[in-house]
Amino acid sequence: MSQFGKQIHSRSKTKKNGNGKRRNKIRDKKRSEMGNYFIATKLAEADRVDIVRRRGGMEAPVLKNAGFANLLTKQGYKKVAIKGVTDSPDNRNFARQNIITKGTMINTELGKAVVINRPGREGSINARLLEA
Repeated sequence: MSQFGKQIHSRSKTKKNGNGKRRNKIRDKKRSEMGNYFIATKLAEADRVDIVRRRGGMEAPVLKNAGFANLLTKQGYKKVAIKGVTDSPDNRNFARQNIITKGTMINTELGKAVVINRPGREGSINARLLEA
């Protein structure tokens, strides 16, 4: 699946350089400069956090399965269960597959909320309650 592959970002080959010339590729991207795989955080009964190695030997938590969210209300943060995924701005199929990313609309015990962090990189879900 190409949407879950490694992230290899580079400049466009068809755009001009600024003076009318085409860009010439000076070198290929090194393995250490490539991004990592997409962490598809799926909706589940309980949270599952894995530890992955980052650049320089650092370790970071990634959220594989999510069951709870830290919901920001007027009284403060509350830990609530996630009931379902309503909408995803990244990909409409993510809502069907119950994949949670930043900006995803979720249903919780207290109402609709929007995810305000990146759960695949931070190891938890922070969401903001939408006013009805």
